Amino acid sequence: MKVHLVASFAIAGMIGTPVAAEWRFNGEPTPMAFAQSGNMSVELQCDRIRFAPTGYDQSEDIVNKQGLSIRFMKDGQTEVGSFQAGGENAEFQIVDNFPVEILFNDTADYGFVLDQIAANAVLNLSMIDQDVSYGFFDLSGSAAAVKSLRSSCAGADAAQDAAAVEAPEGIVYCGGGAIKRQIEYAILENAEDQWDARVTVNGETRRAMTSYSYFGSTDSPAGFVVALLGEDRSEFLVFRDGGRDWIEFGDYTYEQCN
Repeated sequence: MKVHLVASFAIAGMIGTPVAAEWRFNGEPTPMAFAQSGNMSVELQCDRIRFAPTGYDQSEDIVNKQGLSIRFMKDGQTEVGSFQAGGENAEFQIVDNFPVEILFNDTADYGFVLDQIAANAVLNLSMIDQDVSYGFFDLSGSAAAVKSLRSSCAGADAAQDAAAVEAPEGIVYCGGGAIKRQIEYAILENAEDQWDARVTVNGETRRAMTSYSYFGSTDSPAGFVVALLGEDRSEFLVFRDGGRDWIEFGDYTYEQCN
């Protein structure tokens, strides 16, 4: 773990200032605290960061170097701490064709990063080998957003541990990232309204409606069976192809596990 805490350090060689942007939190389908700064964005998930810089070439640069300097500033000029994410303590990859995902190997490392984001005024994401910044983010509202993130992640872990494993009546799908999920669904034969399906996630059931078109298109990908549109605006895409059964929910794929 490479962690640096300093009393006061004026950053040299970096240009740019953060665009004022309030941090937000969203709990479904993947808990995340997030902010936008100009045409850049950063997401904090339960065990990883996703950073979309201004260009794909910068994403490639971060992944090729397998490193990112995460710097915390008490104002626009003074750095008070940093974490050097590299190959020895994190994994880097490009996801969804653009953002860089930084998955932390040690929860204590990520906990330190979240603590510093919540406590300071500016986040600076810069090159691992020199004082050149990829982007600055104002941290207004980050304390509340990080608190909500931690609460949601801890609650999901507790629910997962406490959920009793019942004998499945149909196909059960398992998977996820930091938050593991067990998903089942049932389509009602005689529904009384548009909510003609039920989806159960870690023991909690929600109403859903079925859709047999893929986002309004009849040209569906191979194996697509049905979309289950939850009453809470969640979306579950059910697939079956070549003896394989899976569900896509949020950023993750859930494979048959029974």
